[in-house]
Amino acid sequence: MKSIFDEGTYHEILSRVDLLNENSAKKWGKMTVGQMVWHCQLPLKIAIENKKPKKRGSLLAKIFFKKAMYNDKPWRKNLPTAPKLKARETKYYKEEIGPLVQLIHQMHLLKERKTWNPHPLFGEYTHEQWGQMQYKHLDHHLKQFGV
Repeated sequence: MKSIFDEGTYHEILSRVDLLNENSAKKWGKMTVGQMVWHCQLPLKIAIENKKPKKRGSLLAKIFFKKAMYNDKPWRKNLPTAPKLKARETKYYKEEIGPLVQLIHQMHLLKERKTWNPHPLFGEYTHEQWGQMQYKHLDHHLKQFGV
């Protein structure tokens, strides 16, 4: 499984992000490109901030979804999104792309981080799994917009 911590994969993701523009059309789903770029920032922020969760994650999420977050099997189209991660209002690509690129860069720089707090929904992940999960999420949404 690819990881955002791998140098080649990091550059691949940035190259694909660079192919997006404000007119990029979705192949599935409801989000605009601006909403998708905003949405992709949130899991990166969770990882980068590395805050200790206030409560335990969902047992169902851990049982049914945790491994799907970092394995090689592609996610199906139109998966439900956690309510806090949904873009409910208009988001503008030109305003959101810079912060996304910066977060991807910051995440890649954490390739040497030794200590990770649990994910707020899915619980404990290894360092390797955090990198894989971030790659998989970005890959899924870049494919959603044809890049």
